[in-house]
Amino acid sequence: MTKQVALVGGSGKLGTIIKTVIDELDGFDVTRVLTSSSDLSELDGVDLIVDASTPQVSINVVRAAAERGINVLVGTSGWSAERISLVRPLVDAAGTAAVFIPNFSLGSVLGSALAAAAAPFFPSVEIIEAHRDTKIDSPSGTAVRTAELIAAARADQGPVDAPHTDQRARGQQVASVPVHSLRRPGVIARQDVILSGPGESLTLTHDTVEPALAYAPGIRLAVPFAAEARGVVVGLENMLDIDIRTRS
Repeated sequence: MTKQVALVGGSGKLGTIIKTVIDELDGFDVTRVLTSSSDLSELDGVDLIVDASTPQVSINVVRAAAERGINVLVGTSGWSAERISLVRPLVDAAGTAAVFIPNFSLGSVLGSALAAAAAPFFPSVEIIEAHRDTKIDSPSGTAVRTAELIAAARADQGPVDAPHTDQRARGQQVASVPVHSLRRPGVIARQDVILSGPGESLTLTHDTVEPALAYAPGIRLAVPFAAEARGVVVGLENMLDIDIRTRS
């Protein structure tokens, strides 16, 4: 039986890509496309909600999904572990699922996994992320997720070494990791994780060149997964055969 999908933020860049992918998926049909200003009562009666709205609207979408007993797949940026903790009790009480995907790119997920694997071996870790100048939030959801994975992987070692973080130019600390955000024209998405130790450094770089091609495989995995999931799930790695010890 075909599942009816409501797509919030369907007219945006990510929403347009998501709709194109779902339209090609067997067993799913986007029957409602909402903007970020639509009345959330339009979500009534669907089988799955996919959120690609704005950080301000996204939390209301997740709450509305839980209230209606509907699973939700969240591709909107800006969801830190702290923010997710605000809606986790609602999702658990409803017996539904909220699946948060900071980045649908397989390469990005692998880059974050490699950074987490390397983090225990380097005392210093910093992240530089760049997105187009129209991105309204910073740091990016990908950078936040990467920093949280790094911190979890370093649980035995403790926080990374990050001197002089009282100075604004040192970036924003996320889970002890300094994150530096660039917003400029001519770039899609790029993340550099720089790990440093005595006498050496390791830089892990991921570039998104063509979003539609980069995100499509991850969306194809995430939509069926979200339709059947239960509880709060964070990260595309949960749909892949990647051994991240900090998996949630």
